[in-house]
Amino acid sequence: MKIDPIINGIVIDHIEAGKGMKVYDILNLFELDCMVALIKNVPSKKTGKKDIIKIDSSVELDFDVLGYVAPEATVNYIKDGKLINKCKVALPETLKNVIKCKNPRCITSVEQNVDQVFKLVDKENRVYRCVYCESKAKD
Repeated sequence: MKIDPIINGIVIDHIEAGKGMKVYDILNLFELDCMVALIKNVPSKKTGKKDIIKIDSSVELDFDVLGYVAPEATVNYIKDGKLINKCKVALPETLKNVIKCKNPRCITSVEQNVDQVFKLVDKENRVYRCVYCESKAKD
């Protein structure tokens, strides 16, 4: 299989195998009016397999969302066919309006227009808790 190289755009690399579609959905890449390639199960020396997303345009990405879904990912910015910047994403300390609280008694479930805010409380186990009711976030 041959996928053309990106001349100007973004390559999201080192996505855990099988999570590429989740990254695609949560970043709303389906809304872009440019070519987007999702390549699944690419051989990787480090992990055995990985997913890659190539975006043939320079767009703004929500690194908080990307860090939550694919904390091992790297974002490569390409200009004129050359890598100009490589960024490693990480677990965000705070997530705002990315996930929803499952507690039916939480203020975010009862009141409209209240932001869904979660704080990282256990980095090793990727545990987030609602700032209002302290319920644990579920994937």
